[in-house]
Amino acid sequence: MTKKLKVATIGGGSSYTPELIEGFIKRYDEFPLTELWLVDIEAGKEKLEIVGELAKRMVKKAGLPIDVHLTLDREAALKDADFVTTQFRVGLLEARAKDERIPLKYGVLGQETNGPGGLFKGLRTIPVIVDICRDIERLCPDAWLINFTNPAGMVTEAVLRYTNIKKVVGLCNVPIGIEMGIAKLLDVDHSRIRIDFAGLNHMVYGLDVYLDGVSVKEKVIEMLTDPKNTSFVKNIEGIGWEPSFIRALNALTCPYHNYYYKSQDMLEKTKKDAAEKGTRAEVVLKLEKELFELYKDPELAIKPPQLEERGGAYYSDAAVRLITSIYNDKRDIQPVNTRNNGAIASIPDDSAVEVSSIITKDGPKPIAVGDLPVAVRGLVQQIKSFERIGAEAAVTGDYDKAVLALTINPLTPSDTVAKQIVDEMMEAHKEHLPQFS
Repeated sequence: MTKKLKVATIGGGSSYTPELIEGFIKRYDEFPLTELWLVDIEAGKEKLEIVGELAKRMVKKAGLPIDVHLTLDREAALKDADFVTTQFRVGLLEARAKDERIPLKYGVLGQETNGPGGLFKGLRTIPVIVDICRDIERLCPDAWLINFTNPAGMVTEAVLRYTNIKKVVGLCNVPIGIEMGIAKLLDVDHSRIRIDFAGLNHMVYGLDVYLDGVSVKEKVIEMLTDPKNTSFVKNIEGIGWEPSFIRALNALTCPYHNYYYKSQDMLEKTKKDAAEKGTRAEVVLKLEKELFELYKDPELAIKPPQLEERGGAYYSDAAVRLITSIYNDKRDIQPVNTRNNGAIASIPDDSAVEVSSIITKDGPKPIAVGDLPVAVRGLVQQIKSFERIGAEAAVTGDYDKAVLALTINPLTPSDTVAKQIVDEMMEAHKEHLPQFS
């Protein structure tokens, strides 16, 4: 008898779940999933039921023997799981909207994973992840934890540093989005492209680009000097890079670099967007409402194409590709968040980095890149310091460390502004920050 394969998805009521289901269906031959447990909290019960029923219809349409379970009981979901995926948002999108709006009052960028928004999402999320890790240790100690919850870099850092879970991989759809974008730019199939990624989550660089194993970085960089080709992730619109900057940098940027290299431009754009159409969270709230209305349709049995507007494009490719590669010991190369182990010389060995890795049954083996180019090294180290201190503040409930973390972040103009933002955001999010009370 074939061994049962059980996956537990925490945050199963997420609008992203159909992406995950599509991935499991597409890769069923390589990963014969038998049980998928979608688990959520009471506040997410209605969404869990809607998206869960769609998941069941998708599986039925595919004719696959996958049992989909919907539950609010995390322990039942985790019991004997082989893989645990996390995709939750503490405080829901309403909390994200606060993360985005409050900093703007102080002339600071409000963004989900960068600056104050990234810090406070981490402060809310990390205690929950640590709690989940304790449950995993008890209920499914051999399971792999695949974390998609943002800020993925800070969350992975916290798991590696403050829990006993070693089988953890952080995942983001930005690198695969860049790969897809480059493939489109070169008008070739995605399978022919490989990029050497190195850096941190949402602070990752493409150090080289290969087409059929041959470097085409110079050609790609020349093409990317055209402003319309600089952004590949739908929820961040780039403003266009100066050709001389991109040529001198000699590396591929990710869309989130806009916040650091074009801070003032992005701040003005974010303020304008917030005034005219709402913050990104407020836009997504409307998108999600439309998506869940679609999901309710009893005739719908596929992932609706509108989901890509949500910003989760290629999530299923990234998540299920990773799970399948671990399960089958594929030893293919994928960009993931994992323990550095010397891969990037200028980052501590025990820290989480986002780097191209060989994916084995024993987890990712990061590919050594040596030192980062001097042009990007300092910014990456600064963001790693922010992640480290932010994770420590989240676990210890140390207010002073929270102020320090935000002051370290290059998007914050001073320690005084950092303290003002921390004070207002601590009050706004106090329901979800019990460790600081």
